[in-house]
Amino acid sequence: MAKQSHLHCSFCGRSRAEVKILIAGQEAHICENCIEHAQEIIAQELKDNNTPQTFNSNNKIAVKKPTEIKKFLDEYVIGQDEAKKVLSVAVYNHYKRITQKTQADDIEIDKSNIIMIGETGTGKTLLAKTIAKMLNVPFAIVDATVFTEAGYVGEDVESMLTRLLQNCNYDVNAAEKGIVYVDEIDKIARKGDNPSITRDVSGEGVQQGLLKMLEGTEVLVPPQGGRKHPEQKMIKIDTKNILFICGGAFDGIDKIIARRINTNAIGFNVDKLDQEQKKNNLLQFVSAQDLKSFGLIPELLGRLPVVTHLDPLDKATLRNILTEPKNALVKQYKRLFELENITLTIDDEVYDFMVEKALEYKLGARALRSICESILTDAMFELPGSKQKEFHVDLAYAKQMFSKSKLGMLKVA
Repeated sequence: MAKQSHLHCSFCGRSRAEVKILIAGQEAHICENCIEHAQEIIAQELKDNNTPQTFNSNNKIAVKKPTEIKKFLDEYVIGQDEAKKVLSVAVYNHYKRITQKTQADDIEIDKSNIIMIGETGTGKTLLAKTIAKMLNVPFAIVDATVFTEAGYVGEDVESMLTRLLQNCNYDVNAAEKGIVYVDEIDKIARKGDNPSITRDVSGEGVQQGLLKMLEGTEVLVPPQGGRKHPEQKMIKIDTKNILFICGGAFDGIDKIIARRINTNAIGFNVDKLDQEQKKNNLLQFVSAQDLKSFGLIPELLGRLPVVTHLDPLDKATLRNILTEPKNALVKQYKRLFELENITLTIDDEVYDFMVEKALEYKLGARALRSICESILTDAMFELPGSKQKEFHVDLAYAKQMFSKSKLGMLKVA
């Protein structure tokens, strides 16, 4: 008993008599108070650093209603209401399907994988990342450009599930209820209708490899990614409850759609304004037939039944993207200057100038960041360490900085 009384917590110094629990380590002890305090510190650090949440099969799936999902997406993504509705409904129905109590004579609900088509910079990947942020389920974003047929240089299609496993700490039950976003799906389109001597190892061959995975089958996954080989231990995953969302720019598909719907109507009663609007947003008429003409095989399209599109960004939308979302570009740059104790102010005319240049370069929202960088780079180089507390950007300064930048010297075709 004398020895027990000398024991104390190695962190706070409290004796055995002053605490309820004292856990012994190899050469130290810790009390329950210090454990609780350490847990609070860890939780705060993970929250501050936006560390990805880990998942396990014991986690309760708590998916919000479609209207709530869309409301959350609205905070981060401007416009694209149609795509948001489709994604919200698909995610909600997917987890309603998983959590339903099945009976012997019950109706079995099939999953509805999604394919999103939209020009570069319209927000496809941002939508996927935002949904991943709010869901309490494993989520992985993979790039289709690295996939090749088995036996060739590149990655097997099964390796996309490795990312999902890593996100849930290799808990197979949790991974089997996850979501996979396959970006750049258009890059695995068939290269041509004419068969040739050379194999299409990163095109149609990859599409064939995706078929059973999208539909639902048991897949052997290499735990560390990379190529499969006989001596490597594999993990078996059933993909029937994994929702696949595919996205791609499909550059050139607008010409295929235009040929199909024939927008060049002639006559006295033709609404010219309506015809122009159709030409400016041909993606709203996209169908599985157009995707087949682009180079996706019919078998793959049959496993991606929900087809949605993202609208091209117009002037008003780009203007809102600069200032409205939670992580808007202007807010990001203001925060960067705040960290140096400098207040950044920008005139409204500068925003309009940025939007006009972004429309010229036809790179969507991504062009806005490049334009902001070209205007503010000199200031971000010179002001840190100076005594200046305010920095104001007017139209004359913006035009001067942009014209000096490499971006401003480019000629738009």
